[in-house]
Amino acid sequence: MLLYVFCGDSPVRPLAAPSGLGHEDVRTFDLPGLPGRRDLKFLDELPTRFARGSTPSLEDIAAQPDVAHLGSPQPDPHEVTERVRLIVHGSDAALATIVAKLMRIDALWVQVAFIPLFPDTSPVARNWGLLPDANPEQHLQFALESAVRPTTLIRDDHGQVVLGAAEITGPNGASGEMIGEAIVDSSVLYNYDPQRAQMSPFTHGLRMMPTMGAPGLVAVPLPAPENKKGGWWTRWRRKENIQPPVLEGRALQTGGVDLQVTRDGLAHPRALKSVTFYRHLRDGQFVRN
Repeated sequence: MLLYVFCGDSPVRPLAAPSGLGHEDVRTFDLPGLPGRRDLKFLDELPTRFARGSTPSLEDIAAQPDVAHLGSPQPDPHEVTERVRLIVHGSDAALATIVAKLMRIDALWVQVAFIPLFPDTSPVARNWGLLPDANPEQHLQFALESAVRPTTLIRDDHGQVVLGAAEITGPNGASGEMIGEAIVDSSVLYNYDPQRAQMSPFTHGLRMMPTMGAPGLVAVPLPAPENKKGGWWTRWRRKENIQPPVLEGRALQTGGVDLQVTRDGLAHPRALKSVTFYRHLRDGQFVRN
């Protein structure tokens, strides 16, 4: 089955599967630019319609004595009656919303392809190796004809996924300071609180991106805005040309004051005291380079 999902305005409107893909059922859905729960109810039927047999539950996987599920991404273990490929044309945030829905209904066996609305500025397109100068028809051809590749899936403790990038900053965004701490696995990435004399050359938050393979994510502190002179600490940092740490791991834990979290370009609706990003126990099955 082929599912075409158009989120917002789209210049691409395929009506049938191209030759060579067999006689597949083709369904098309026109959704808002950022689909909500009601818009995605059509996905609820997929597990009962196509999945057969039984697989280890997420609880079973978490209880395993080894950590094989945290190694290189693997094909999904579900047995399905036929291939289901879902092609999303929209923004990074729209794609992440749809993949989060698949995660919640345990349907990550669905093959997911992406036609980015803004391929030259899309972090997901960059992560997935999609050509920034390709036109929508070329992206569609790639989405239809290219093979699926198992890919690590990063989620957070609010049930959201990140496919391109997430930023964690203070209440004034990346232009202001973020008071807090961030740890990747067991290593400190960020620690700044001037009231407790916890000084750092990096004070404006951090950026996290998924890795396509193990361990799952990579994070780096954000640089200070170039248009600000800053105080003695900022001037000293620039003088010494201190490079930010880059840490890879399975999980990123952040706590602080009025944290602003932006996932794939979409801001969380309220300030947070903490947020944890971590690798999901099942991998995504994504059409990418």
